[in-house]
Parts: sequence; structure tokens; C-alpha cells
Amino acid sequence: MKLNVQHPSQEVNGELTITGSKSESNRLLVLQALYPQIEIKNLSNSDDSQFTQKGLKSKSNIIDIHHAGTAMRFLTAYFAIQPHREIVLTGSKRMQERPIKLLVDALNGLGADISYEKEPGFPPLSIRGKEITSDRVSLPANISSQYISALMLIAPSLKNGLKIDLIGETTSVPYIKMTQSIMNQLGFEVAFDGNQIAVKPIAKIESNLWTVESDWSSASYFYSTVALALKGKITLSNYFEESKQGDAALAEIYEKFGVKTTYSDGKIILSEIADFSLPTDLRIDLKNTPDLAQTIVVSCLGLNVDCKLTGLHTLKIKETDRLAALKIETEKLGAQVEITDNSLELVNTGKINHNISIDTYNDHRMAMAFAPLGLKVPININNAEVVSKSYPDFWDDLKKIDFDQKII
Repeated sequence: MKLNVQHPSQEVNGELTITGSKSESNRLLVLQALYPQIEIKNLSNSDDSQFTQKGLKSKSNIIDIHHAGTAMRFLTAYFAIQPHREIVLTGSKRMQERPIKLLVDALNGLGADISYEKEPGFPPLSIRGKEITSDRVSLPANISSQYISALMLIAPSLKNGLKIDLIGETTSVPYIKMTQSIMNQLGFEVAFDGNQIAVKPIAKIESNLWTVESDWSSASYFYSTVALALKGKITLSNYFEESKQGDAALAEIYEKFGVKTTYSDGKIILSEIADFSLPTDLRIDLKNTPDLAQTIVVSCLGLNVDCKLTGLHTLKIKETDRLAALKIETEKLGAQVEITDNSLELVNTGKINHNISIDTYNDHRMAMAFAPLGLKVPININNAEVVSKSYPDFWDDLKKIDFDQKII
């Protein structure tokens, strides 16, 4: 489905409720599968969380998680410790191009039995579940935090617990701390000190009800919307000032774009900062929040702000090579972009081309990041339904704040 997106007035106002955090939900689903005493409310309705949930409950010996990268990492660890289960864990064509060797090596080093069905280092995986008694593993600290979180989530169910030694500088620390915080609050003993994570074994926890906070990554598109609007005020429900999600850094980052965040009774109100002057150039290190890169780049493009973003080395192994995709699509719109393995630099030309069709590369964030640009110019989004991966209600929510949408 190709969708034409534009806004008639460039003024936005409304109140929205966004689905529960995909990141929180997927962690909780794995913990719940290991410890049924956990009850979850406001679970994410994203494809990723649905595939994680279906995979955990499946009795089949072939489990297909499609595009769900988190499910691939978390379920690899989960099924590695399920004695008497033998499965093949597979996914989409793109999923079979996304590396998983470091996680497989770590698990096999602990005594797991995982092999590759096709290309070494990549899914599909053949997993023969085993009881793991080894209690120490090391892996590079600059890898995807999902590898590390996958090990943390299974650790308390291991006979001897687990110590994880991280080698080098740790990236995406907020996501590791999110996993730690959730586990500690549920009654697990998890310490993260320097470059070591230590998780103690526990057979059973107290019954616990967890209400998932709404997704901060999804909120980013409305921060961008308020930044790009001539006049804007959007209220989002189920958000908290003391959030466990790393992307809550949005509130501080988007002050640079003139967007103020007000916390009120479990809601955030996004509005314009009075008498704000936009910078001409921004430099932001996103090593802790790389999923915000696409949104920020589009905000900069729409506001004619040049930018250099760093800390982006994990973007090449996401749903698509996000750095390459951003370069291609923003240059179609008229910008000049240079990328390295770790950075993106955008220089504006002072104009934005109209009615450009944005390719989304089976990447939900490409569709949602570019959509708010419809406030500035009519824009077309190819494969618009890809948003279901993390935020199925996205297009409906844009309609609620008066975006015009037309299938073409």
C-alpha cells in the first residue's frame, strides 16, 4: 500500500494513547514464560510482541518470527535452555541476513547446542534445548543490547545463575539497564557494575502484576510532528517521568528543536517552547538511543537544520541498513548526506522536493519517521502497512491529529 500523506493546516492538536512499549513487553513475555507468576497489562500490540508471544507458546518444531528481530534474539536464548525441545528458529529473508553469531557463540560457550541451518552466523537456527550449568560468559560490549538482554532474561532460571563479562565500551546502556530494572522490580537479583552483569539463580518469584508503560520510541514521531508544525500541542497517555526506557531521552533531545515536555498524571504534553530560535546545526551522540536517528534526521530536514549524528554503528544490522536507507531517501527529498559506519551528516539545500515516494525497506521506522514531513510537503510512503511491526495504530493516530491520507 502506497499512502499519500499531507496536512491541510500545519497545526496539530489532540490526545492519543500509544500501545505499550515493545521493548518492555518482549522482555516481560520471556520472563513470564519462565516464571508464570508474572501477569502483564497494557502489552504491546506490535507484530514483534505478537510473534514473541506466539513463539513462546508454540508447540511446533519450526518457529517463524518473520521480521521480529527482538523475538529472534530472545527466543534463541529461551529455547536454548528448554530440555527436550528441538526447534528450528527462522524468519524473513531480511532476518536471515541479520547476524546472530555473537549470541550463538555465547550460548554455545555456556553449553547450549545451537547450529546453523544455512549460512554460518545467521538464522535459521537449529536449537536443541539443554540444561545449562555453566555460570560465566564474556562477549563484546559494543554489540546490540538485545544479545546481552537475551542472556540476562534466561539467567535467573539457570541452575547457577550467570555472570556476563562485557569487553570494551558498552553501547545502548539504557536498554541493558531497562532489563535490569524490570528484573529487579519483579524480584530477581541483578547487578550491573562496571563491565560485569551478575544474575543470581531463583526458582520462583512472588506473584506480580506489571503494567507496561507506553512506547517512547513511538512517541518520537509526535515529538517530530510538534517540531515540524506551525503550531502544535499533543498529549500522550501512559508515560512517566521516571521511565525505564532509554528513548525517554527524547524529552531532552527535542528541546533542541523547540519542543517542551510537561508531565501530568501519567501523561506527557508536547508543546512549543515560547520564543524559541532554532539552531542552524546540531551534533548529537545517539549511542544510547540509536532508534531515534531516523526521526531526528527527518526533523532536521523539515526544519532546515544541518546535523551530524554519531553512535550509529548498530543501525546497519537493523530491519534494513538504516544509514544507507536514510541517505537514499533524504537525498531524494533534496538533502545532501554523508554516512560512515558510525555516523550520518546531513546538509540541507533549503528546499524539500514535493510528492517524493519514500521506500521503507520493510522497516517500520522508515515509514513512521518520514510521515510527519507531510506537514511541510505532500509525501508518499511505500509499503505503509509496515508500521504494524511496532505501532499498528500509527496511521489512525495521525488521522486523529488531522493528517490527510490517501491510498494511491
